[in-house]
Order: sequence, then C-alpha cells, then structure tokens
Amino acid sequence: MRFTLKDNLFIALALIIMAGLFYSSSQPYGEQSLTGVLDTLLAKEPLKDVLSHIHFNYAGGEVSIAAQGYSSFVEFFIRKLAHFGIYFLLGLCWFLGLKNKMTSIGLAAFVAWLLASGYAAFDEFHQSITPDRTPLMEDVILDATGALTSILLALVFFLFISKKKQTKQSFK
Repeated sequence: MRFTLKDNLFIALALIIMAGLFYSSSQPYGEQSLTGVLDTLLAKEPLKDVLSHIHFNYAGGEVSIAAQGYSSFVEFFIRKLAHFGIYFLLGLCWFLGLKNKMTSIGLAAFVAWLLASGYAAFDEFHQSITPDRTPLMEDVILDATGALTSILLALVFFLFISKKKQTKQSFK
C-alpha cells in the first residue's frame, strides 16, 4: 500500500463536501427555493409542450407541470440532479482517497459507497429536524445511486488501467 498527499486531499475534499451538505440541510426550503429565479429566467416556459407530457410519482406526490406549476417542476429536476451529482462527487472522492489505503480496490469501493450512502441517510435525518424540510427515503436512494455510479465508473477505469499495464508488461 502506498499513501500519497493526493489520497489525503481527496479525503479532505469528501469531508468538505459533507460539511457543505450539512450546512445546506440546515437551511429551510424557502431559503433555497429556485422558483423565483426560474420564474424570471423561464418566463416564456420553453419546452412546456414537451415537458407537460411528463408525469410520475415521487415520494407519494405527483411530479408534473399540472400538479406543481412550470417553475416548481423544473426545480424538482434541478434539485434531484444536484442530489445525484453531489453524491456522485462524494462517492468518487471517498473512493479516490481510500483506494491506496485499503487492502483491495474492491474494499475501497465498498467502504466509499458505505460512507457516501450512510451520509445520505444521516443528511435526510438531519433534514427531519430542520424546519420546512422533508426527509425522503427516495432521496437517500438517489444519493446512494449517484455515489455508486461514480465508484463503479472509477473502479472500471482503474481495473482497465491495471489490465492495460499488465498486458504491456507481458509483452516486454
């Protein structure tokens, strides 16, 4: 096993992301709402004809333009993309920080996913004690999926690089 400054920087970045998530979860929904900005930016409701055909249930509520209004509908997707994206980065940072500190790359991937997913569950619990916030198991699943996606992509990348190095060495 080798330890590098880069490993520690990825772990520090993961901790910074977690601190940012904690701060964000401490704010009531009203302070984070994007609907006012979206009302201005999307006043002409671009693609409304196409988007109005989209409707589904999420956490027991209907997600559609008819049920939520145009700006809230768009904000829903921005928020869910942010959930997926930030946990994608968190999982990746944990994996990159741990891959040289663990006995195997597979163990590093598993621990990174547990750390990111466990924090997603903690974050939703934190929202349950924050005014005007709603904790959702569906968000934990979305967050865990974001983390798993980045970890699997990184794992495939590192296994591919490792295989490529082995192939080059066997030709020498």
